Amino acid sequence: MQLKDKILLITGGTGSFGNAVLHKFLPTEHFKEIRILSRDEKKQDDLRKKVNNPKVKFYIGDVRDINSIDAAVKGVDYVFHAAALKQVPSCEFFPMEAVKTNIIGTDNVLTIAEKYEVKKVVVLSTDKAAYPINAMGMSKAMMEKVMVAKSRNLDDTKTIFCGTRYGNVMASRGSVIPLFVEQIKAGKAITITDPNMTRFMMTLEDAVDLVLYAFENGKQGDLFVQKSPACTIEVLAKALNSLYKSEAEIKIIGTRHGEKVYETLVNREDMIKAEDCGNYYRIPADNRNLNYEQYFSEGKVKLADLEEYHSHNTEILDVEGMKQLLLQLPLIRKDVLGENMNQYFDL
Repeated sequence: MQLKDKILLITGGTGSFGNAVLHKFLPTEHFKEIRILSRDEKKQDDLRKKVNNPKVKFYIGDVRDINSIDAAVKGVDYVFHAAALKQVPSCEFFPMEAVKTNIIGTDNVLTIAEKYEVKKVVVLSTDKAAYPINAMGMSKAMMEKVMVAKSRNLDDTKTIFCGTRYGNVMASRGSVIPLFVEQIKAGKAITITDPNMTRFMMTLEDAVDLVLYAFENGKQGDLFVQKSPACTIEVLAKALNSLYKSEAEIKIIGTRHGEKVYETLVNREDMIKAEDCGNYYRIPADNRNLNYEQYFSEGKVKLADLEEYHSHNTEILDVEGMKQLLLQLPLIRKDVLGENMNQYFDL
């Protein structure tokens, strides 16, 4: 795919994902321009000073306001849609805010992308969208539905909408690893909600690679999932204690609003049609129309015979395995190995 003369837009681009994309692409000849759209001028100013690169252009706007994103999308070839409300508790207490950003905001981005015939849009979803029990997951599940629904009406030769669904991105803004590290450094107890709770573990580089896989391979309405290892929250806490040579107490505080014991990346209903691509699952869109009766036929696979792909039945890491994965994080490598990781633009 020739990208040298193309323009990329990242919505929510001052977040952890946007930082990782910039770190990957700025040293290369990929893209003649990368646009960052977000509503926080302070984060934009910080990022502008960090990258100091004329190839990066900044746009103030909010995906909730369709008019404010028009100028950012005009002339763009590709869009990575990362803008979202992502924290489970805040979405539980303010569910309509999650609706406005995650559902309506996505619809706005896709509408403007179609208007300007953007070649491909990749929307970023979450494991919490599979069997959602919390407002954040429900809003992301609806975001996926919006993407698929809008993709049905597109001309493949002009614009393609597809998406990714991934698990916990380690050390991303608002995640639990930086919190545990802060608690260890402050000599406090590590507060965990449930020691047996499992979560998929992905690095930011894994998240970027997944989006790039969708970017290169996605067809209309496709959703891609990366196979990832998982660990229990107790193992994560013990691994961090070991890396930091700490004896911090591990204190169980109980589950938070809307938390699951384990996360599902591919549910059984999706497994019926999922294509195993090695390191990834491709979930094609359901392109049936409203004339359901013409699709009634004998099923080839019984739903009850399938098992979803979740963080209890994937590869489960022990303490040593988790330590090796943690050492891939710039935050941990800087603290534990003393490496200079300023190039990661960690704001």
